[in-house]
Amino acid sequence: MRHSAILIGATGLVGSEILNYALNDERFSKIKIFVRRTTGISDPKLEEFVVDFERLGEWRNQITGDVLFSALGTTLNQSGTREAQRVVDYDYQLRVAQAAKINGINNCVLVSAPNADTKSRLAYTKMKGDLERDVMKLSFPKATFIRPGLLKGPRIQKRLLEHNVAFILSLIPTIPGLESIKPVSGKLVAYACIESAFDSFQGQRILNPKDILQFLK
Repeated sequence: MRHSAILIGATGLVGSEILNYALNDERFSKIKIFVRRTTGISDPKLEEFVVDFERLGEWRNQITGDVLFSALGTTLNQSGTREAQRVVDYDYQLRVAQAAKINGINNCVLVSAPNADTKSRLAYTKMKGDLERDVMKLSFPKATFIRPGLLKGPRIQKRLLEHNVAFILSLIPTIPGLESIKPVSGKLVAYACIESAFDSFQGQRILNPKDILQFLK
């Protein structure tokens, strides 16, 4: 049985890799992406919708398929304020997840962040913890929350500081307890997203950096 996928965040580091894998994976018959700007990609399996995330009601009915991949996100530098960042990273993703659940999608894979926690004193990890909590409340029959470490890989918008930190951390040997800060490639995270959508697990789970590696076996 071939599946159809919904993807938001297709122009980001992980989202673009999810799209690439899905287009080349025979298990998918269709991939619908909802983007703020076109990817410029042409493929028989691809349906691209350039949308305004503030006007979800106009395209809500298009959010149909077998699995939702949610990899939307921005940075504080790009958004300008914590409030604006939360709109993208929390509000938009939750609204799409809600629409997906209402429209009968039973499988959700969400790219979160290391140490996501509703009680965190750090605004970013608290926001991601809030998102995980509220998507869990939707009770998808299968929901996977991917918590990668610091991401490395080519980005449309360069992040010099993040690149330098990733390089430094990559020099650190594997030390128990430091898995969450060990850099991981966007390709590997995307691969884990795809494979986690097809494994036999049912219910809700969180995959930390060490768990992501299991999909390479």
